[in-house]
Amino acid sequence: MKLISRFSNSIITKSTTLISFVSVLAVLGPVITVSGGFWDAISHLLKEPELFWTIQHITVYFGVSLISCAAITGMVILRKNSLQGSLNVGIKLVVVGAVIQLVSGFGDSLSHEVYGIDGLISWSHQPLEIGLVLASLGGFLILKNREHTKLKVLIPFSIVSFIFFTTWLAFNFVLILGHTIQCIPVYQIFSSGCAIL
Repeated sequence: MKLISRFSNSIITKSTTLISFVSVLAVLGPVITVSGGFWDAISHLLKEPELFWTIQHITVYFGVSLISCAAITGMVILRKNSLQGSLNVGIKLVVVGAVIQLVSGFGDSLSHEVYGIDGLISWSHQPLEIGLVLASLGGFLILKNREHTKLKVLIPFSIVSFIFFTTWLAFNFVLILGHTIQCIPVYQIFSSGCAIL
């Protein structure tokens, strides 16, 4: 009986550790992705060469790979455990966000091969940002379930990050709707303007 109890405690401890791992990656991954995106925007301003495999894009996709690791670990957790409520939803959002970002990343690679430089608005960037918002929300929901641990210090950071990512996505959708007037000041930063590719 003690052996069964010890084994089940070990599984619970491993699941708790893995959930914490998923939550940290799901919060940090989007921040690294957006940091690389802003770095890429700065390189547009400096008129640096625009290729897919720049250090800026590598930074973006390093963040995406962290989210993907969180998603894979989350799927393992979901498969081995019966999770309920916001923890279950949070992990599923991270998984969906990672899948959207991976597909969009492949699309972004194709876009750079076909068009070279791309603008702020493109058929690959906005889905990438949607995946980022979903993964960020998932990370917050997972962290919310860890609020009785030391990870609770990341909750305000995850809230601010989610709000920022959502605002950025909304800004880009506004540019799509009124791109001619609103993209004129943005043209200087993103050398191809807000061209919708």
